[in-house]
Amino acid sequence: MTDATPVFIDAASKRFGRGPGAVDALQDVSLTIEGGSFFTLLGPSGCGKTTLLRLLAGFETPTHGRILLGDQDVTALPPNRRPINTVFQSYALFPHLTVARNVGFGLKMQGIARAQLDARVDRMLALVRMQDFADRPVAQLSGGQQQRVALARALAPEPRVLLLDEPLSALDLKLRKEMQIELKRLQRETGITFVFVTHDQEEALTMSDRIAVMSAGRVQQIGTPREIYAHPANRFVAGFIGESNFLPVTIADGAARIGDHAVTLSAPAGPGKATLAIRPEDILVDPAATLSAEITDTVYLGNAVQIMARLDDGTRIALRQPAGADLPANGQRIGLRLPPAAIRILEPE
Repeated sequence: MTDATPVFIDAASKRFGRGPGAVDALQDVSLTIEGGSFFTLLGPSGCGKTTLLRLLAGFETPTHGRILLGDQDVTALPPNRRPINTVFQSYALFPHLTVARNVGFGLKMQGIARAQLDARVDRMLALVRMQDFADRPVAQLSGGQQQRVALARALAPEPRVLLLDEPLSALDLKLRKEMQIELKRLQRETGITFVFVTHDQEEALTMSDRIAVMSAGRVQQIGTPREIYAHPANRFVAGFIGESNFLPVTIADGAARIGDHAVTLSAPAGPGKATLAIRPEDILVDPAATLSAEITDTVYLGNAVQIMARLDDGTRIALRQPAGADLPANGQRIGLRLPPAAIRILEPE
């Protein structure tokens, strides 16, 4: 539909207020978003992701730094002069207008000729699979249908970048999963650069080509979903993306010591105190293993069994087994094997 436009955020900072009460919402953030990609800003509430999205849209101006679309510096441009559209969490549709008139509203404001406007609206409704609802008032639509209309309206002016501010948060779980697939399909078919904001790690892992994990106004790690999940850069990322066990260890002679037990490492690590991170699904139950634990609780999750256990030194550890496995009893002792390839050594807090 349009040329793939890269986005460059160059050392952007944003401070709200002055003096002792000032808040640094963003601190020296630099990002390169590849043109035609699905890029996600992921993090907890208050991490700065929505502020960064507002800088891209032009609703806020950075205190320092620049925003570029391709080779065009848009830092000082108002929203209406940027080739960017935004889909908001609330959708912001006109309830008294039909689906078609909602989608064509922005085109009408641009003065596009009627025949061209109608053709564009038809094409957008076909893209989001809502052509059969063109004459229906949006007030009569479900939440998922309204979201599709909001997407069609945002795509109709053929922006070079589409910003999505947690647009799935109001949907129920089943519909949210369906719309994750639909959003990725729309991004592929249009070729537009999508920048998506969410606090939901599953959304980010499902849809994104690349993810920027944010915390306290800074980017903690940038990478593909697989890179971020399998190779977290620090404890925050390891804890925020999926579940992780964090075990205090001492590194010596190429091994990590948990109490009296030595765990082999696949990569060298400096000597001293550190934190061993491992996902619950990567821990293996092995009767021959010398690391033992006592089961304190089990939870049936449908597709898996979550086991909580306590090591001999009192450290708590979680592991996940396939649903077909027998549920062990509380108080039972089991041997645990930590595969070296699944271990990440992090600096202690």
